[in-house]
Amino acid sequence: MWKSLQLSQSVRSLSTRPSTAATLSRRSATSNSRLDLQAIDTKWQQLWALQGDTPNSPRSPKKSYVLPMFAYPSGSLHMGHLRVYTISDVIARYRRMQGYQVLHPTGWDAFGLPAENAAIERGIDPAVWTEENIVKMKKQLQSMNTTFDWDAEISTCSPSFYKHTQSIFLKLYSKGLAYQAEALVNYDPVDKTVLANEQVDSQGRSWRSGALVQQMKLRQWFFRITSFKEFLLKDLDYLGQNDKWPSRVLTQQRNWIGKSSGARIKFNLQDPSGLLTPVHVFTTRPDTIFGVKFITLSLSHPLVLKLVSTTPGLQQFLDKRATFAPDSKEGFELPLRALSPLSEVMGAPLETIPVFTAPYVLEGYGDGAVMGVPAHDSRDLGFWKVHRPEEAIPMVVTGSQPPPSLRVHPNDMTEAFTSPGTLTSLCGQFAGLSSQEGSSQILQLLQKTDSASPFETWRLRDWLVSRQRYWGTPIPIIHCAECGTVPVPEDDLPVELPRLDASFKGQRGNPLDKIQEWVNCQCPQCHGPAKRETDTMDTFVDSSWYFLRFPDPQNTKEPFSQQSASEMVPVDTYIGGVEHAILHLLYARFMYKFLCGEGLIDGTKGQAEPFQSLIAQGMVHGKTFSDPDTGRFLLPNELEETEQGMIVKATKKAPTLTWEKMSKSKHNGVDPSVCIEKFGADALRAHILFAAPVSEVLQWDEEKIVGIQRWLGRVWRIVNDLAALATAKEMDTVELDVAQMSEVDANAVLLTHGTRGNIVETFSNNIYSLNTAISDLIKLTNGLHDTGVSNLSPQVANIAVKELLKMMAPITPAFSEECWEVISSRGPHTSIFEETFVTPILSEEQESALRNRRTTMVCAVQINGKMRFTADIPPPKEGHEALSKADRETEIVSAVLKTKSGQSWLTEKHDWEKRKRVVVVGGGKVLNVVF
Repeated sequence: MWKSLQLSQSVRSLSTRPSTAATLSRRSATSNSRLDLQAIDTKWQQLWALQGDTPNSPRSPKKSYVLPMFAYPSGSLHMGHLRVYTISDVIARYRRMQGYQVLHPTGWDAFGLPAENAAIERGIDPAVWTEENIVKMKKQLQSMNTTFDWDAEISTCSPSFYKHTQSIFLKLYSKGLAYQAEALVNYDPVDKTVLANEQVDSQGRSWRSGALVQQMKLRQWFFRITSFKEFLLKDLDYLGQNDKWPSRVLTQQRNWIGKSSGARIKFNLQDPSGLLTPVHVFTTRPDTIFGVKFITLSLSHPLVLKLVSTTPGLQQFLDKRATFAPDSKEGFELPLRALSPLSEVMGAPLETIPVFTAPYVLEGYGDGAVMGVPAHDSRDLGFWKVHRPEEAIPMVVTGSQPPPSLRVHPNDMTEAFTSPGTLTSLCGQFAGLSSQEGSSQILQLLQKTDSASPFETWRLRDWLVSRQRYWGTPIPIIHCAECGTVPVPEDDLPVELPRLDASFKGQRGNPLDKIQEWVNCQCPQCHGPAKRETDTMDTFVDSSWYFLRFPDPQNTKEPFSQQSASEMVPVDTYIGGVEHAILHLLYARFMYKFLCGEGLIDGTKGQAEPFQSLIAQGMVHGKTFSDPDTGRFLLPNELEETEQGMIVKATKKAPTLTWEKMSKSKHNGVDPSVCIEKFGADALRAHILFAAPVSEVLQWDEEKIVGIQRWLGRVWRIVNDLAALATAKEMDTVELDVAQMSEVDANAVLLTHGTRGNIVETFSNNIYSLNTAISDLIKLTNGLHDTGVSNLSPQVANIAVKELLKMMAPITPAFSEECWEVISSRGPHTSIFEETFVTPILSEEQESALRNRRTTMVCAVQINGKMRFTADIPPPKEGHEALSKADRETEIVSAVLKTKSGQSWLTEKHDWEKRKRVVVVGGGKVLNVVF
């Protein structure tokens, strides 16, 4: 069992650490009150390492499983890693402060083609290369001030992990859910391996070898994920309740599963000799059949393949299939004509229509054939404009305002009419019917001649898991000439990968095929000679169940125990990039449902769904410069900073500036380790949360980190002011007396109390708005800073500053620990993470009493959208004394301009008379001035 789940007997404190840690905790990370964030990071990282895992509180038996998607060990973190791990760390630290027992683990998605290719180039074992990268990246993760449960660390390339991946494979195999079949794949003839579509460039060449990719059929291993399609679709409704998952992710999942209800309609295709061959098309819009202008077959349709030998140019077209873009309008007209089934039922022959093969028709969608209706399908319209730009399009369904003509020139139609409507006069006896009624009656008519039937189709296909590579989990199957396909006995797991030597360098294809002492084996059934399966598993198989291993990583007998599964799964909060919104999440959901069905997991918990709450953060984009003439991405050393801005050294022209996904090819990547060394981990954490809402793309601009540094500097000054105050006056620890509280104290307490409520709401229920949490904390800091700690009573000063630090602690953990130690210097020091978020500062009665007697309220002043300072203004009057909106705004502006900060920012640093707009929000809570 994960050892951090065991409740400790007492809360550990820094004062009870070993002597080395105690000594270190008394060393100042700063000198003369100067803020040194890098020194603070170093100090507290060392202390945390000596202390061990962040203690879980014994105050409550509540448990919470917070999981970020684990990383591929490429050797260095990127800014996307920094973003996802900062978010997960904030959630984990906050929940510990709420009294939860928190599991916050991470590990390594360590198999895959990049490691194998790097090993080929270097002549080293991929295991060695991977382990070296893990060591480096683990150190980088720790430098981010994260609090991971390293006791639960796993690596998918470890035999102790993939033994259980193989065991799960065998469970699927025994149920008929893992099987072999032929499949059309992208094949690299040089590297001799199957490639994913993403590994083929726009020219149809392998991303690594540069070879022209071939389309060929190979015998592959599949998981029968389609057997779970109804459950995978239905349970999305559960995940949509209370915004458990983002709506855009749910939409992507639904679209990928792709359930469609409609009709299966038969068209006869006629060759030049007059021979008729029936094909079936699937459509969700039978009402548009009178508008069909062509039939399109998939590139792998049996009829297309049959025509290859007799149709010049067809094979060459099919060979280019890997080069076609997803929205390609490419097509090849076949020597066929299609006859509409309406000809038979209407009693009159209709005009025959052309037949194409095109990449936009999916092989497994329906029967791999579609009817082209340009007027009522956007994709068909685009295709028709390319292949029949002069041939008119019939409008067979219209809205409330019919067009002047029912036959339209393709280029006169900017977009297809895809909405339901009313059938036009071109639909004969069905004219005037609604789309729904028209579809029903047309289908009934076609059914009389067996030309159509109601039909349901799914986009989802079985999961192809075979990879012809070395660096992956070996498939635990043995092939015997006598017994056929034989599973490896459970007792013989793991089937370990053989070690590779230097001769591996430069080799092409799958090394496992060449290691005869590994391939040749004994059949478990007849004990005769046999051969091992040399395909390895898709790395998505590892990540489809890894989250179940973290609560029980030392279990050698089974993937996980039922006890660990019942205690910790499903995952409470899962955090990762939105780019994994489809495949990884879909495969994990499938695997979890399968294991629930096997009784290994309690499927009643969370509708048999593995991730109860999903935080899908946006990508991180970097500033990208390209040549304005050629579009080539420019290296930093090809650019020069001038007074007029950035220029290209060679041409002296201004480069084109865009924001693009960070990548080596675009020369726009940023090394988080360099930024941490430059700015400190906590400043970087706060900046990455503040720069954009969690779900949105983050445009990385480190120049803006200075704003976060200024904020932390103000907090540091407040903390030192409080520490000085504590030496002169005894802190009052009795209950707040709101009746005797001064106005300045009342404003500070109300501001702190309100901020605390906002932070708790954000951390608990609205993680996507973490950027607003930073804004709230900055407003509180500015309010306390402008008021001055020395102007508050010792009791209120102590409460306000401590609450500020507690709210900051999940975001800036090392800085908050350091500040906590400064204000706790006169007594025994305990970690700030032993504090709680349980009890509010004020009761409802106290808050109401303070608000009713206050004579001022705090207004946050923004200039051009940026928070600059806070000011005390009169609270809004109520009843018959209430001011009009215009008079209230005048009162607020007047009060702000009378303050010292108002004069500095609005009349000295800016020209008040040149203001463009003044906006008051929330009755005076915010004043936004635009210059």
